Amino acid sequence: MGFARWTLGIGLGLIVVAVTCSVLDLIPAAVITGVVGLVAVSMAVYGAVDTWAERAQQRRQAVRNQRDGQHR
Repeated sequence: MGFARWTLGIGLGLIVVAVTCSVLDLIPAAVITGVVGLVAVSMAVYGAVDTWAERAQQRRQAVRNQRDGQHR
């Protein structure tokens, strides 16, 4: 989860920079930082969803193992 937090922080920071550049009429810089910021945020979301899915799989496996252990 640490990687997702880092990329989320960097991505949000880059989006803030992109908005600031847009306000200052620095459109090429706004586009570049905005795109890189969106990529970073999407990486963070992917990391968070992947971690969530892995934990859900572990919980299901634990329940399955517990259930199988009771039937023996």
